[in-house]
Amino acid sequence: MRLGTFYILAGKPKVETDRGIDFFHDDVRSAREPAAPHFVAHRLALFKKTNVRMTEPASKKDRVPRHSRTIAFVVGALALLVLGFVLYGIKAPGGKEAAVAPACPGAAATAARLKPLVHGEIAALSIASQPKPLPELMFDTPEGTKANLADFKGRTVLLNLWATWCVPCRQEMPALDRLEGQRGSKDFSVVAVNIDTSRLDRPKAFMDEIGVKNLKLYSDHTADVFETLKQTGKVIGLPTTILIGKDGCEIGTMAGPAQWDSQDALTLIDAIQG
Repeated sequence: MRLGTFYILAGKPKVETDRGIDFFHDDVRSAREPAAPHFVAHRLALFKKTNVRMTEPASKKDRVPRHSRTIAFVVGALALLVLGFVLYGIKAPGGKEAAVAPACPGAAATAARLKPLVHGEIAALSIASQPKPLPELMFDTPEGTKANLADFKGRTVLLNLWATWCVPCRQEMPALDRLEGQRGSKDFSVVAVNIDTSRLDRPKAFMDEIGVKNLKLYSDHTADVFETLKQTGKVIGLPTTILIGKDGCEIGTMAGPAQWDSQDALTLIDAIQG
């Protein structure tokens, strides 16, 4: 059996393709009478003829401009993106160069210079690899006024947090007092901040008892200074001593007590001033 172009069954006469056909009936297809078989081929041929524009790819003449526009758009977008990175990373104020610049260049240089001097009695002093500004710290002065760590900017500060219930704090206090007596000046200060939150008469009584002569009694009875530094990872317990540069940036931190009037400590402090 062979199939013809416009017929299905061999031996059947060809049927007219344009006359004698009920197209509506052919689409609906009655349950008893099938649609004229010739219309299958007729309709397929008609579909192929009339829909060739939908299935055939566009000619090269039509495609080139569209593709060219797409390529031009992509190239332009990439050029703008590259230009943006260049301007941001090199020329724009606060761009890449500003982002990688150290936050505390002065303290960073000082820390690098002091690192070889950290040994002996102050071997536990951790020098900051990337010094950063300390947060704002408020505490009370002996006169009852408020002081801020920023008030000491322009001088090197040895900030010490202590409490009367802290035995190591009590043990190192005389050495801190002697350090202030030997090196205290307009360029260097030991700032010892007491954080007792109860029995507030005890800090002064303790300092009188051990004969403190040079240290001032700074205090923070809310212990906010301790909590603020704890949140930044600078403090985990008492005593804690932070060496702060003239720019208000951390140079190094000591967790625990130290012999602050030892020759090792004095050499360190002198190196900062020099």
